[in-house]
Amino acid sequence: MSEAISLNQSALDDPWSVPLSELDPSQPSVFQTDSQFGFFERLRAEDPVHYHEDSIFGPYWSITKFNDIMAVDKDHKRFSSDPGITLTERQADFSTPNFISMDPPKHDVQRKAVTGVVAPVNLAKLEPIIRERAATILDSLPIGETFNWVDHVSIELTTQMLATLFDFPFEDRRKLTYWSDMATSGELAGGPTPEPARRAAMLECLDYFQRLWREREGIAPEVGIDLISMMANNPDTQEMDPMEYLGNLILLIVGGNDTTRNSISGGVLFLNENPDQYAKLKANPALITSMVPEIIRYQTPLTYMRRTALEDVELGGKTIRKGDKLAMWYVSGNRDEEVIDQPKEFIIDRANPRHHLSFGFGIHRCMGNRLAEMQLRLLWEEILKRFDHVEVVGTPERVQSSFVRGYSDLPVVVHPKR
Repeated sequence: MSEAISLNQSALDDPWSVPLSELDPSQPSVFQTDSQFGFFERLRAEDPVHYHEDSIFGPYWSITKFNDIMAVDKDHKRFSSDPGITLTERQADFSTPNFISMDPPKHDVQRKAVTGVVAPVNLAKLEPIIRERAATILDSLPIGETFNWVDHVSIELTTQMLATLFDFPFEDRRKLTYWSDMATSGELAGGPTPEPARRAAMLECLDYFQRLWREREGIAPEVGIDLISMMANNPDTQEMDPMEYLGNLILLIVGGNDTTRNSISGGVLFLNENPDQYAKLKANPALITSMVPEIIRYQTPLTYMRRTALEDVELGGKTIRKGDKLAMWYVSGNRDEEVIDQPKEFIIDRANPRHHLSFGFGIHRCMGNRLAEMQLRLLWEEILKRFDHVEVVGTPERVQSSFVRGYSDLPVVVHPKR
């Protein structure tokens, strides 16, 4: 194992320089150094359905082309989510199942219990709340001073949104960020957090949310925007096992936090890396509508989803055996030149910007996709009202994960409109 890891480390600078059998994009160092695109470009070109015999997660298949990924994602009858959505194997003594890692019918029942929170009527209620909060956050930023955009803006806006969705005590909202980070940074997934510390944080999360559950049992949510009340009072979920409750909490927290917050940070970075696109945006703010899905494509905040074959399946000329696990690399499919025009380019006025994989396909397509887009749209509308430029003044720091493509630090200076 150590030899494979060291060889893959040497491939970070030139993924074409090592034997294909040694090219494993599941190592967190690949993403922490932002080296992944060369890995996937080679896999798409030479072996788009590629079997990795040796990785930190054991053997698995890399699915790297857009259409192959979409085919697997839509085929829940032959490719199961039940063993989990990450390459990390579930721990028998600490299993936290959730509806995205379930197959029908249980998946459908649990997802339906909470989907109403992002119904159009509730999105309409949330829009003025999000806009007001975005304005307040932006008005509090230090002008002309360097600060971390991730912490001051990306995390703060998304954490406030999560607190609203859970009707969570607002003064404790940063606990949601902490639990989200702990859930996705465990050492078993290649992250920096020791497993005992991760488990302790998850049990702390469960204890806190169990108190909220008990307080809300028998009380229907007043405004239809309270995920805890929805689960506590729905006949299909009110008898949920505590560890299943925890699993669904983590799913909703990570889905509402990591994905949106890293797209907020990524958007600032991409506009700085592409000043022609920033100038285009400032000249025509109406382009925010098409820029938002382009940010989400270009960022791809969750790099992959795992599936497990329920039977032998032929894909891309290869035979995937029953029981094999696959990584559908969304981050690769979103750069597939056979499907997306100029996929390496960040273009804010694409003709069909929603043609991407970041939200998935099929029964597991992200239920909060419109909410995520709305948060980004409203934030950028408020940014353009206030600032001539959000300038990146240092190198971004990326998180140690092959599942979450995220940032821990993005140093910026904001320049007000003259």
